[in-house]
Amino acid sequence: MKLRNPFKNLTKFEWGLWLFSLTAILVSFFAVRNTDYANLAVSLLGVTSLIFAAKGDVFGMMLMIAFSLLYSFVSFTAHYYGELMIYTCMQLPCAITSLISWLRHPGDKGTAEVKIGKFNRKHLFILIPLAVAVTTAFFFILRAFNTANLIPSTISVFTSFVALYLMILRVPVYALAFIVNDVVLIVLWSLACAQSLNYLSLVVCFSIFLLNDSYTFISWSRRKKIQNQ
Repeated sequence: MKLRNPFKNLTKFEWGLWLFSLTAILVSFFAVRNTDYANLAVSLLGVTSLIFAAKGDVFGMMLMIAFSLLYSFVSFTAHYYGELMIYTCMQLPCAITSLISWLRHPGDKGTAEVKIGKFNRKHLFILIPLAVAVTTAFFFILRAFNTANLIPSTISVFTSFVALYLMILRVPVYALAFIVNDVVLIVLWSLACAQSLNYLSLVVCFSIFLLNDSYTFISWSRRKKIQNQ
């Protein structure tokens, strides 16, 4: 694959959304005089990955792999073992699998966009039992590790698994699943923020994720109509 500048494909709106996201995170970080730069780095990396994921650009998946590694470290330091296990056992492998899937299914020739996939009934029959089984197993594992805020952490497992499964399939609805997951994570990190304002940037981060994932769904739905034509 030739080296390219992925930023040159961003529209004016996407530049605006990205810069707004970065600014909101930076302001929230320095407003509370936070010195935990790992939290800042993971937040900035995460919103950047979403901008390119919204375009169906494989560069977004590369950034998501890096985000998963750094977010796992931050979750470990916060004793959110649920998030740690989700990202090391689910998010990271699924991001790698998605990268491979996206590379193998390019869109129109000459573009960096992935080809939109299709979701059918057989996927539903596979997804639901798998999601329930994985979530149930994680509940007992997380409880054994005395995970902070066990119920929201368990719900995060379910929403994350559904979103990641759909992301690998390359279907627009994956963004909707991530929107639900964003809400769960906003609650989760707000609870941590109540104990320490150092986590405020992560609350803002996932609030920005919510905004970006909404744009992702709109963008993918629009591109699906174009590709179907």
